[in-house]
Amino acid sequence: MRVFVPKELKSGEKRVALVPDIISKLTRAGLTVAIESGAGINSQATDSEFQAAGAEIIATANIQSELGKADVVASVQPLTPDQFKSIKKGAVTISFLSPTTAADSIDAAASAGVTAFSLEMVPRISRAQSMDALTSQALCAGYRAALVGAEMSPRFFPLLMTAAGTVTPAQVLVLGAGVAGLQAIATSRRLGAVVSAYDVRASSADEVRSMGATFIDLGLEAIEGVGGYAREMTEERAAKQRELLTPFITKSNVLITTAAVPGRPAPRLVTAEMFSKMAPGSIIVDLAAETGGNVEGSKPGEIVVTANGVKIWGGKDVPSQLPFHASSLYSRNVVNLLLLMTKTENADGKTIGTIAPDFADEIIDSAALTHEGAKRTPQLNGGKK
Repeated sequence: MRVFVPKELKSGEKRVALVPDIISKLTRAGLTVAIESGAGINSQATDSEFQAAGAEIIATANIQSELGKADVVASVQPLTPDQFKSIKKGAVTISFLSPTTAADSIDAAASAGVTAFSLEMVPRISRAQSMDALTSQALCAGYRAALVGAEMSPRFFPLLMTAAGTVTPAQVLVLGAGVAGLQAIATSRRLGAVVSAYDVRASSADEVRSMGATFIDLGLEAIEGVGGYAREMTEERAAKQRELLTPFITKSNVLITTAAVPGRPAPRLVTAEMFSKMAPGSIIVDLAAETGGNVEGSKPGEIVVTANGVKIWGGKDVPSQLPFHASSLYSRNVVNLLLLMTKTENADGKTIGTIAPDFADEIIDSAALTHEGAKRTPQLNGGKK
């Protein structure tokens, strides 16, 4: 059976769904792999490297025909409705495919009779960790956030003892201690900053401390959601949280926000009033800018300078800013999910490479948003439909 990877069409997307060093896992399973020419160029993966790994290179002029032949189409961003029209009935697609923001693509997949898998819907269970693309890409985003804060800040991050005097370390505050937040904490600590962090989940406290950072306890009720995520809070609790966080924000030199609730707009953690007393030159990095923003006034892909001289960096396509390793991690997520539904041997022990999703498997059942011409109702964070 044939696996095809097209170029990403979304502006700013530099990742590729498969990288050369993972191709052999698919070919050993009896699958053939085809890549659109130039699909990996932004991830430092050349056509010649793909060919050397055993993939066929498809000219862009032949893409529509190739989509019609493919049994599996793997991408990072959702395929467009027009692309789904070219895919044959019964084919499988694997990509990020949010039920809340990719409704047109999901409708098109159902109309085309395609089985569309969303990596955002992979359940957070131990057996699915190797397929958890939200986690792998959040790792990249958190690392990038710390580097952005260090680059934009007019201060050194570490303590420096010099002949001219002592340089005090920067104070970094991270809001949200999920995968992205913990990576931002770890990277900021490696750079020498004094780091503190807050998360609504009490279970995050030990993880924050294990990174060498200080966990901020506001004395509020913890909010634990499904699958390790936080859940939404009442406006009354949110207002109290903002009030208690303000003094910590005021004394920070760099503020990094990473909080997200899957399938919903990002929670508003920081208002203009809260950062109005930060020192001029302070930096705010909002990783949630694309989903509404944790910080009032943040804009995806832009740097906003406030009246008091604070700079707000709004994240956009953040994992794509580290396309080499982001693609490498993502491609392993794709391959692990694909191999879960691949029959590699028949009764004679011969390698056959047949794609056969088993909906009795919790991972397959949770991640499939369309099948046999119908949409399937997703359970955010995984779980049974």
